[in-house]
Amino acid sequence: MDEPDQWRHMSSAPRDGSRILVTVRPSEQGPAEVDMAYWARADQFDSEGWRASDSSPGRIVEYAEPELKCWMPLPSANLSKGSMPSPWEGEDVPLVDGSGI
Repeated sequence: MDEPDQWRHMSSAPRDGSRILVTVRPSEQGPAEVDMAYWARADQFDSEGWRASDSSPGRIVEYAEPELKCWMPLPSANLSKGSMPSPWEGEDVPLVDGSGI
């Protein structure tokens, strides 16, 4: 990963369970935001997909693919506390299947 602090298209996001930062699209519930997510494989209880559990302790949030705009690797531990990147607000790729909500 040659540019660790750049937002990337979701199609290139790792699906190996590693945690990444994602930009969650704005919706009726609020503006765009950044969350930490990971790809979870299907098991006997649930299907595969993007999940987040770090931002809401004790609760797993599932994201549909269209809800996520882009991703970037986690920043290095040398960053100051609370220095989360801003959500990506650049030109958006049109959705094929609707709004995702």
